[in-house]
Amino acid sequence: MKIAIIGAGNLGISMAKGLLPTDMLTSLYLTRRHTNALDEFKNESKIVITSDNRLAIKNSDVIIFAVQPNHFESVLKEVQHDLQTDHILISTITGFTIPKIEAIVGESHAVIRAMPNTAIAVGKSMTCICCNGSAKENIDKASAIFDTLGATMIIPESQMQAATVVCASGIAFWMRLIRATTQAAIQLGFDAKEAQELAMHTCEGAANLLISTGNHPEQEIDKVTTPKGCTIEGLNEMEHKGLSSSLIQGMVTSFNKINSIKEQQL
Repeated sequence: MKIAIIGAGNLGISMAKGLLPTDMLTSLYLTRRHTNALDEFKNESKIVITSDNRLAIKNSDVIIFAVQPNHFESVLKEVQHDLQTDHILISTITGFTIPKIEAIVGESHAVIRAMPNTAIAVGKSMTCICCNGSAKENIDKASAIFDTLGATMIIPESQMQAATVVCASGIAFWMRLIRATTQAAIQLGFDAKEAQELAMHTCEGAANLLISTGNHPEQEIDKVTTPKGCTIEGLNEMEHKGLSSSLIQGMVTSFNKINSIKEQQL
C-alpha cells in the first residue's frame, strides 16, 4: 500500500512505527509543518517526509488524517481537489463525523473513521472503525492497517462516542485500577517499583487469559476463588464498597459528557 499520514504528531508517529516492520508498505508519506520532528525516520527508505500535504496525497492510495481537530476542516479544504474517488480516506479525528467530512469532500469518496487509543504506541491499540457507503468495499484494508497496530472492531458510527469512552478513555480507567493495585501492594509490604511491576503484569496476564481462551471473566474468577478463601472475601468487600458500580457509573458519566460536547459543537 502507498499510505500517507497527514499530520504526523504523536499518533501519526506511533502508527508509522507500527507499520514500518510490516510488509504492507510500498511507501509511507509523513507530513508535518515542522519536519525536523520526524528526523528519526529520515534514513528509512520507504518513508518520505514533507510539509506538503498535497504532494503526499498525490503519491498515495490510503490517506490517514491525524491532525489536530481544530485544523482538520481547513486541511480537508486545502486538499479536497487532490482527492480522487479511488483514494481511501481514514480520519482519526475525534468528534468529526462522516457526514461532516462528506460535506467537504463529497459523498463519492470512501470515508472511514478510526478510533485508536494510546496503546497504539506499543502495537496494542483497540481500534474501532466505521465507514460510509462508498467505503464498504475498502473497510477490510483499513482493518488490515490497524490490525498491525493491535486489534480492530467494525462498528456503526452511532457507537463511536461509546467506543471513545470504552477504548480511548478506557486506557485512563485501567491505569487508575493498576495504580490502585500498586498502592495496595505497597501497603502490603512491596516497594513502589516492585508493586507496580506486580500490578501491571498481573493486569496483562488477566487480559491475555480472556483473549486466549475467549472465556467470560467469571469463568476465570471461579478458578481462583475457593470456599471461605481470601480471594472471594476480597472480591465481596470490593463489591460492597461499589467497585463495579463506580466503574460503570464513571463510564456512563464520561459518555454523557462526550455527548454534551458534541451537542455544543452542532
